[in-house]
Amino acid sequence: MNFSDLASKALRDEALSRDEARAVLCASSNDFEAVMEAARSVRETYFGRRVKLCLLLNAQSGICPEDCSYCSQSKISTAPVEKYRLLAPEKIVERAQEAVEAGATRFCMAIAARGATERDIQHIGQAVEQIKSDPKTAHLEICTSLGLLNEQKCQELKRVGVDYVNHNLNTGPNFYPKICSTHTFSDRLDTLRNVQSAGLSTCAGGIVGLGESVDDLLDMAFALRELGVTSIPINVLLRIKGVSLENNAPVPGLHALQAMCLMRLTNPRAEVRAAAGREKLGELQPRVLWPANSLFVDGYLTTPGESAATVKAWVEAAGFEIETPVAV
Repeated sequence: MNFSDLASKALRDEALSRDEARAVLCASSNDFEAVMEAARSVRETYFGRRVKLCLLLNAQSGICPEDCSYCSQSKISTAPVEKYRLLAPEKIVERAQEAVEAGATRFCMAIAARGATERDIQHIGQAVEQIKSDPKTAHLEICTSLGLLNEQKCQELKRVGVDYVNHNLNTGPNFYPKICSTHTFSDRLDTLRNVQSAGLSTCAGGIVGLGESVDDLLDMAFALRELGVTSIPINVLLRIKGVSLENNAPVPGLHALQAMCLMRLTNPRAEVRAAAGREKLGELQPRVLWPANSLFVDGYLTTPGESAATVKAWVEAAGFEIETPVAV
């Protein structure tokens, strides 16, 4: 396989064939650098060497009724996570201010729930309106992860100033019933379509290491392309004690990187975000910036991550630059 030809094809906005996508994900170690170079050329065409920093807030923790087998906050998890109801608007605003101080240009807030209630939407809306009205935080891109949503709730999020809604596919449709039984892959697709119908940008990605097959990852990549998702976070499974998948095999670093390359080459114009678990790649971690253009700082929902200062240091050492706010 000539991987530079695949990069050229992606840059022409032509969809890779199933076999071409499979070649990216299953490339031998001898072809690894060629795969990475193909992803890098596409990434730099659309995003240069800029890196967007994102900061995440767990706005409601540990009380989810869903049975997602990878999640420390699900009803079947025994992981010792903190449990609390939706934070007060002022606490959310305070975290947005911390995002600015950390150099983040996107502020993400998530809740542990099947789906946000009308009251939740109003509550979060108060915080978003305050963030958007403050000159110090107004430039932040606001992303919310609120579970299953109908179009009316998405329209309200749009009205108050939310920019993105995150709702991950996590894997392909055939494997999905093996990781969750309380909702379906189709439920997730419906939420993403409601997000788009309301005029919001979509953030949706997945997790590598659930026990999925190559075809499951390919199915997810092509589903994201078909939806036209604009922001794709890729997580590497965190094997948290007390979570159903805690004994899954570790994800090889090269495989994790090739999965990110797959997302870049199948969704060339989308933001690809190296999310939770990238820190487990060790000395390979800086290579995530070849396919990915966005990183989280200062931790995840229930697990620690790297500080903003640490991330900035290795990003700049790798020859990339931190994205700065666009004037509003």
